[in-house]
Amino acid sequence: MVAVGRRTSYIYSVCPSHEARGCPSAAMQLLFARSQRDSGQASVAWRFTAQPKEHRMVDQIPRMGRGNQAPGQPPRNASGLITTGVIALIVIAVLAWLNPFYIVQTGTVGVKQSLGQTVGTIEPGWDIVLPWQNVVTYSTREELKRFTEVSAFSKDVQESKNIVSVNYRLDGSRAADVHKNLGRNFAEKIIDPAIQKRLKEIYSRYDATEIVRKRELVGKEVEQQVKENMPPGVIVQTVQIENIEFSAAYTEAIEAAARAQAEVKKTEQELARQKFEAEKVVVNAEAAAKARRAQAEAEADAIRLRGEAEALAIKARAEALKDSPALIQLTAAEKWNGVLPQTMVPGSAVPFVSVPTNAQR
Repeated sequence: MVAVGRRTSYIYSVCPSHEARGCPSAAMQLLFARSQRDSGQASVAWRFTAQPKEHRMVDQIPRMGRGNQAPGQPPRNASGLITTGVIALIVIAVLAWLNPFYIVQTGTVGVKQSLGQTVGTIEPGWDIVLPWQNVVTYSTREELKRFTEVSAFSKDVQESKNIVSVNYRLDGSRAADVHKNLGRNFAEKIIDPAIQKRLKEIYSRYDATEIVRKRELVGKEVEQQVKENMPPGVIVQTVQIENIEFSAAYTEAIEAAARAQAEVKKTEQELARQKFEAEKVVVNAEAAAKARRAQAEAEADAIRLRGEAEALAIKARAEALKDSPALIQLTAAEKWNGVLPQTMVPGSAVPFVSVPTNAQR
């Protein structure tokens, strides 16, 4: 049987036949050296001695040393462990009560303040915030701000009511500057007056009719001016003019002017059509005249050619008659129908072809 104490060393001598305490003839002695206070572990040394087997003895010798205590007393480090546990529980309770851990959600950024001074930003995730510190959270997502009645005058002094929408967001890396210079209501402090000012400036450059006709161009100019005049950290994505409304009387005048302009365009189109038709008629007439002239020229050429042919034929016949006088009588005979005249005038000759005599032959 062996007993071990943390701060007490025991020596057991065992004899197989005697139980006398302090017998020097122990068969074996076990020496448990004292345990070390710092490490809390016992160093053990074994010592064997050859003794007669007829003796048996158990000897317990307490050895007091540094960090050891007498048998029967509780270990001295038990109270230390209890104290450490109590302190740990107190620390955990204090941390739970103070709750120094702060979580920043996705799509937001935290601005940390210490004793009223801005000391930095906290990205999405967790951070430790001390009791004298606080965190102001800002959204970094794109936000929509809509203005329903923005008043502006045109160049010809016509008032308009406008509906304008603005998409903007906060630059998380500049959130501390925005918080320090503008505060949580930075949109109302910066974007609202910017829309009012830039819309009035740009509308004053155009007449009312131009604003209506060039609505997209005017909207682009307003958007560009608003973007360029935002402070660092505030990013304007888009500016859109959703609706432009003038007074009822002016709207009616604009509609009447639009109708008149439409009529003018319609008349111009009709005149253009008529001009086209007239030009078409002229072109057709010129084409017909040219065709007739070409036809007349062709006919004249045909008549001339026929006259020249007949002249040539007459000339040839005359030459033939001159050379052959009997040819005339032959021609007359060819044209005679064989009927003599019924009435004869006294002294007139019978119109007939003379027949040559034998002598003439």
